[in-house]
Amino acid sequence: MDLRKLKTLVDLVSESNISELEITEAEGKVRIVKGGGAAGVAMVPAPVAMVAAPPAPAAAAVAASPAEAPSVPAGKTIKSPMVGTYYRAASPGAKAFVEVGSSIKEGEAVCIIEAMKIMNEIEADCSGKIVQILCENGQAVEFGQPLFIVE
Repeated sequence: MDLRKLKTLVDLVSESNISELEITEAEGKVRIVKGGGAAGVAMVPAPVAMVAAPPAPAAAAVAASPAEAPSVPAGKTIKSPMVGTYYRAASPGAKAFVEVGSSIKEGEAVCIIEAMKIMNEIEADCSGKIVQILCENGQAVEFGQPLFIVE
């Protein structure tokens, strides 16, 4: 099977709700199984019936013990409502929305997250003072990732 086609199939499984995909062609069989956010691939020659995909290495890293989890300071956490790229200011060179020590009100813009070329202003869901900024400008963020600690 063509390597480009295989990569396209792996990307399709990774980005969709599909947990398993199996394709049989003249030159062999491909089975892609998603587990723990990563997709494993097993290519089998045509005569062989079925082979399980290797375990995803990312799954082992996720299963860390609570003692190894990074500590988050006490206070209210403002979390990312989406996956995207975090920006502290509206444009390069512009003043940041908030700094450590800034007082904020509920509904006030605290940052921008770019998702699919759309700039989304993220508003504070509480009032208080910014104690810590947990992301770097231009950093990729995940859904639910803590962005700020507010007291």
